[in-house]
Amino acid sequence: MPDLPPEWGVVVIPDDLSDLAEESAVVRKDLRRQARRDTWRRRLGWPVRGGATPSSLRIPLLIMSVAVLATLTSLFAVAWPGRQQPLPPPVARQSGSPPAPSRTVPALDLIDVDGSPVSLRGLLPAAVMLTDGCDCTRLVADTAAAAKPGVTVVTVTKTSPPPPRASTPRAPDLGAPSVRTLADPTGELRGSLQLGTQGTGQVATVLLVARTGEIISTVPAAQTIEQFRSDLVKLS
Repeated sequence: MPDLPPEWGVVVIPDDLSDLAEESAVVRKDLRRQARRDTWRRRLGWPVRGGATPSSLRIPLLIMSVAVLATLTSLFAVAWPGRQQPLPPPVARQSGSPPAPSRTVPALDLIDVDGSPVSLRGLLPAAVMLTDGCDCTRLVADTAAAAKPGVTVVTVTKTSPPPPRASTPRAPDLGAPSVRTLADPTGELRGSLQLGTQGTGQVATVLLVARTGEIISTVPAAQTIEQFRSDLVKLS
């Protein structure tokens, strides 16, 4: 056959085309493979051999679209009212209500029978009994009898304390009185601990205070020693 490129060499055309069946099958297989490859390249936006080159922005735009869609989905999931976590209920507190009372006895100086100041913390550990308007002689005596040696029983009133009497209760096996009667004319101890107003009758407010100053027990309306005996015997 004339006009063929010389580099093709000698081209032989057989008289029977069935002799080319094997070569035809190989060519058709290669064409199908190339067609599948071109189809996927078109879907991915890659250039097809022998075809027009698609826009190089298709893949970046696709990636950006997916990223924007994912971001918007996350924002809607967070901001959707039905998906918000419930906030803890606010602590009910009246306007102007006082803070929680302290669990440590304040550093106060109270007034002794002779008018001299006495550091309350210098008497610790102690059973401090606020006895304003209280006829608590029996309660004070029972408290002094039940207290361990080294524990001071302190009675505190707003008025000036009377001088000590011979019948002042004494701690077991100790010669010194176990009860100290002090005055708090301004009511600073009761106010700082937010203990309210003292009642009348045979009711006292009892504070059991450890050596460190920590108030381990508070009995706002004590009438008998049994209301705080178990804590008193452990006080040290």
